[in-house]
Amino acid sequence: MRIQDAFNLTKEDIIKTENLFKDNLVSDVYLIEKVGEYILNSGGKRLRPLMLLLSSRLCGYRGSEHIKMAAVVEFIHTATLLHDDVVDNANLRRGKPSANTVWGNGSSVLVGDYLLSKAFSIAVRNGDLRVMKVLADATTRMAEGEVAQLVKHSDTDITEDEYLNVITNKTAVLFSASCRIPAILSDAPPEKEKAMSDYGMEVGIAYQLTDDCLDYTSKDEDLGKPIGNDLKEGKVTLPFIKAYREASGKEKEIMREAIEADDIDGETLSSVFGIIKKYRGIEYTTALAGERIEKAKKHLEVFGFDVERAALTAIADHVTERKN
Repeated sequence: MRIQDAFNLTKEDIIKTENLFKDNLVSDVYLIEKVGEYILNSGGKRLRPLMLLLSSRLCGYRGSEHIKMAAVVEFIHTATLLHDDVVDNANLRRGKPSANTVWGNGSSVLVGDYLLSKAFSIAVRNGDLRVMKVLADATTRMAEGEVAQLVKHSDTDITEDEYLNVITNKTAVLFSASCRIPAILSDAPPEKEKAMSDYGMEVGIAYQLTDDCLDYTSKDEDLGKPIGNDLKEGKVTLPFIKAYREASGKEKEIMREAIEADDIDGETLSSVFGIIKKYRGIEYTTALAGERIEKAKKHLEVFGFDVERAALTAIADHVTERKN
């Protein structure tokens, strides 16, 4: 099964989720609608809603609350994108000018706040305190991950374990919540709820590790932003960490100066790319992402063989095979 087959399985629910996005962007404040529509319609993968919808089917859920929850997780994700681009001073998002470039930092932060509030407004209508707790815990950890990444900005001494902790909180917890919530909605037994949560967590970690590699290996037009962008923004990711750990004194100096620089010229960027290639930082990170995906698929074994499990397996495989 391919990723497109997974989307086709949930086509009707995806359409309902998209309609709910639009309905909940209606506001008397013109800017909220414009910024919200701009980023929600800018080519997002909808991976988290897709995983939630498929997980609902896998867990045997028969109600309609999963549509609301799919919208909730995408609103949360979109809010974090708006905030991230401000923190990172990003100019591009998915190949288009970022919202903060078009409307300014203030507008992006405030509309991000609105979307986050709207997400919880939708979620609270469900009335399930267990679901609310999962969402509250996830958003708290996401904020912690973002702050931890900020603290570690340009820090070449960050360890692999510290970095994995950052991306687990910053990225993976929302994937985990997206898969765990359907198990709660369907009153699945504890072992299945844990399996879904763990599956989502492993996929989320692999997703971010793959992003780390794509930043060094993709073409600009594939990635939707300049390659080497993480390096230019002072983000120390795993390919860099692995190479820096094994680099010579002179090589470490080149890498350190690059990550701390306000601007990086093409020659310096090429030098750092060369060092990362020499010490196989991309291969190391890719292998670790692959291990996480295998763990993710293993967690699905608590369920029987059916089309939804195959679709979630296809999503897991897609995470490490994608080009953007």
